Amino acid sequence: MNKDTIEGNWKQLKGKVKEQWGKLTDDDFDVIAGKRDQLLGRIQERHGISRDEAEKQVKDWESRDGRSPDALWFERY
Repeated sequence: MNKDTIEGNWKQLKGKVKEQWGKLTDDDFDVIAGKRDQLLGRIQERHGISRDEAEKQVKDWESRDGRSPDALWFERY
């Protein structure tokens, strides 16, 4: 999958991410920019949860609705 496709997917998914983790700000999304590790850190920080809990939530979210986790991120780790 090429970067343009992933970038388009990320733009579409930002709304779903915001629904799931409502405390994330527009500035957070600028930092996250489709990077899984950045998403984990921001969820952990904004929602006051452990890294393990953030990882669990993201894994659950990734697999929801038949999403392909590999298609969601510019950088997974």
